[in-house]
Amino acid sequence: MCGIAGIFSSARIDEQSVARMIRPIAHRGPDDHGIWVDVDAGIGLGHRRLAIVDLSPAGHQPMSSAEGRFVITFNGEIYNHAELRRELEQRGAVPEGGWRGHSDTEVLLQGIATLGLAETLRRSAGMFAFALWDRRDRTLTLVRDRFGEKPLYYGWAGTDFIFGSELKALTAHPRFDNAIDRRALRLFASRTYIPAPLSIYRRIFKLPPGCVLTIDLDAASHPRDDAPGEGVAGGGFTLERYWSYRDVVRGGLRDPIRDETEVVEELERTLASAIRGQSMADVPVGAFLSGGIDSSTICALYQKYSDVPIRTFSIGFEEAGYNEAADARRVAEHLGTVHHERYVTVQEAREVIPLLPSMYDEPFADSSQIPTHLVSRFAREQVTVALTGDGGDELFAGYNRHVTAPRLWAQLQKLPRPLRAGGLPLSRLPAQFWSGLANILPGRHQPHLGGKLQKALRLAASADNFDQVYCSFLDEWGNEPLPVIGAGDDVGFDLDVGEDAPDAVRMMYCDAVSYLPDDILAKVDRASMAVALETRVPFLDHRVAELAARIPLDLKVRNGSGKFILRQLLHGLVPRELVERPKAGFGIPVGEWIKGPLRPWAESLLDPAAMRFEGFFDPEIVGRRWREHLDGRRESTPALWAILMFQAWLRSREARIENAA
Repeated sequence: MCGIAGIFSSARIDEQSVARMIRPIAHRGPDDHGIWVDVDAGIGLGHRRLAIVDLSPAGHQPMSSAEGRFVITFNGEIYNHAELRRELEQRGAVPEGGWRGHSDTEVLLQGIATLGLAETLRRSAGMFAFALWDRRDRTLTLVRDRFGEKPLYYGWAGTDFIFGSELKALTAHPRFDNAIDRRALRLFASRTYIPAPLSIYRRIFKLPPGCVLTIDLDAASHPRDDAPGEGVAGGGFTLERYWSYRDVVRGGLRDPIRDETEVVEELERTLASAIRGQSMADVPVGAFLSGGIDSSTICALYQKYSDVPIRTFSIGFEEAGYNEAADARRVAEHLGTVHHERYVTVQEAREVIPLLPSMYDEPFADSSQIPTHLVSRFAREQVTVALTGDGGDELFAGYNRHVTAPRLWAQLQKLPRPLRAGGLPLSRLPAQFWSGLANILPGRHQPHLGGKLQKALRLAASADNFDQVYCSFLDEWGNEPLPVIGAGDDVGFDLDVGEDAPDAVRMMYCDAVSYLPDDILAKVDRASMAVALETRVPFLDHRVAELAARIPLDLKVRNGSGKFILRQLLHGLVPRELVERPKAGFGIPVGEWIKGPLRPWAESLLDPAAMRFEGFFDPEIVGRRWREHLDGRRESTPALWAILMFQAWLRSREARIENAA
């Protein structure tokens, strides 16, 4: 796990230019750094290293291939690099002079030199983002892993083509003065994250997961206002997809495994294989454990196939509905892990908030970013690598909307529109009323439930099709004026996996290609890498994902709940009563905090005069939503947290510009 950055330019570059870009991402790689520059070719590659595999100088980067054609700066892990090395050896493709060390980067380079990039990527299991310079063809290639576990930004500062693991590497370029992209801000306000290929800055883009971008010097010297389209070649640019999750889902629908016993056995075998591969490292490894279905499954299989007790980590909070530490402890005791638990004070959690603008570099408003950073910081005291349970929701129908949205639409279709409109008056009842009603029912308190019920009632009056139902779950400003000034048109969600696909499958696919990489994985990457902790995600091994796509929907959603088949696997490892409870998520009560102790901070950021001067948000629209939240008439935590995170980021950005002047 590392941080990478670089420049490709017709102007003269030197090592200092690249050094300036990798300096701000030193937290991603505190163990070593390297710079490689070819002045004549106009290329410079930089690297910050967090040593995980082959801790010796043989793993130093940027690294050249043995025959000298390729140079790489690589972030990530190839989990099956030992297997790939044996295959290369069997082909007689050992580097001249022998292997320099046992790093996965060296194996990747030798695979590219021997098999070509496309075949090497097909054979590689891992998470990665890398830049590959071809000295012969004088082309730069950027590559990102299948699901987007590792970040990679690219674009232009002036006429220099630049790239890096985090935006702070790009903004460190001396000619960076890119404007804020209002298209991205519009999407951020609606979704609380910025979807690829956009970033918060114009002419800076995210490379989509599973893609390869190749560029020559002529194209690098001509800035673009829009990201190149997939499959479009021309003008010195080529963007190609080497792995398509859409194709995986379609293939799974055509070739399902219907026998439940077979599915459970195959799922355990494939997931356990992924965990074994991802638990290999030359540094201490542990796992996050919340006590929920996903993390408990990962930890249970990790412990089952480990010769020694594994290390697990969880944090707890005092607030009801937000604390899962006791649940995690009971699971850990049953599994026999070496469990580490820490209760975090409210003050500790709040102290993370000022760090968020610099941690994420662009506005990001999933409030679970705070506990994710806290558990990462806690785990980093003892381990350098931690396995997580992320990805289980997207592959096995784990979000409540995967179950409730199809059922809601089925009921709405039975009602004439005039009857549906009867929900509008009910939607105006205070959110506290709906949350209070839910709290008297059996089960655990679910944060923001009042707001979700209000949204469902408003939706009932206007939805024309299922896609509108689904999008309403993801849009914080649906069917009402958007607060972003000059925002432009919306960009829809990708639900296209075929006309015959069940709606729940379409939802899971959409979540996996947008919400997962641009929210969940971005959150975990920045929160963990801020403390130089590498996180690994066994559910997102492409072989696990391909198996999950073959599991029929009725083995994922059953009896009003998702993850049925995953639960069947887990119940064979952990008693049902230890893990079966309503889904609560990994969050904190920021909605209450901004009404109480954080209210002065929030109101300073939402100052109408300041917002009017900045010109990004309409202060009247924002103020109305803010007052409704304060009065308890409407639960608006996600929408308001997004605006607050943008405002905090904007103030932080302005302060950095002033300090640099």
